[in-house]
Amino acid sequence: MKIIGILLAVLLTASAQMSGQGAKNIRISEVLVNNTASMQDEFGRHEPWLELANTAFSTYNVRGMFITTDRSVLDKKLTAPERISRMSIIPNGDARTIMSARQHLLFHLNSNPKQGTLYLPVPIDTTRANWVAIYDGNGIDLIDSVTVPRLRANESYALHKDAQGQYVWRVMEPDMVTPNIDNDQSVTESKAARLKRDDPHGFGITVLSMGIVFFCLFLLFVFFSLFGKFMAKKEPSEKPRKRQPTRVSPEAAKAMAEKDANRHKPNNEVYLAVIAMALKQYQDDIHDEESGIITIHPHHSKWTRV
Repeated sequence: MKIIGILLAVLLTASAQMSGQGAKNIRISEVLVNNTASMQDEFGRHEPWLELANTAFSTYNVRGMFITTDRSVLDKKLTAPERISRMSIIPNGDARTIMSARQHLLFHLNSNPKQGTLYLPVPIDTTRANWVAIYDGNGIDLIDSVTVPRLRANESYALHKDAQGQYVWRVMEPDMVTPNIDNDQSVTESKAARLKRDDPHGFGITVLSMGIVFFCLFLLFVFFSLFGKFMAKKEPSEKPRKRQPTRVSPEAAKAMAEKDANRHKPNNEVYLAVIAMALKQYQDDIHDEESGIITIHPHHSKWTRV
């Protein structure tokens, strides 16, 4: 029985040490205390936020850890329950609290915990500097802390690596804030966001679009005008070609002349037919006209009276 008890004690001690080493890899990476136009939450509100980063290459669950801005927890005379009562706990039951290697997790501060796991009632004062700290789940071990100076609206206080690989804190301008991503990653404003900021009413993009359309139409007009002139010059003019004289032998020339003469020679048979038709029509016309006088010539026969 004693051997089993010793083994359990060793396992619990090793587990506690491993848990403590894992918690030490969780760091505060960025804080924004005066949020007026920066990142919105799920409800469309601008709230102060704190970002944690897992600097290890292993997974760690930050559930049960505490976040606070009350400096009184640094008093070593406080007991663990007294210190915990002055801090806000990260709730259990949300898979997002399981932070994988190099992952970032953002918590909304000065908010209502009923809105979700990532909403903590940690008070923030925008009129002065704020001390922010995270404690391990035992309420005793301080994991990380930072004093955030007084910042202008939408500025953040972020942790970066310098040229020597050492972590340093810097004030980030509003357009360089990096929620939920690595602070050393370069952040550039998208073209759509920049256009929306520079031209909120769309007048500029409208003028630019119309200018592009008319410019393209002008280029098409110039192109087809020049192309038409080029094709007109390139097309050969159709001029009548002079026929080259062909040489003909005397015999062939004589045969061609006789053929032409016979072609234009009058035909006597045709003439005779025309004359006959004219005479026939003349005779027919004579019998058509009568004088209307009947002539009776006497005829002598044996019955004629003397």
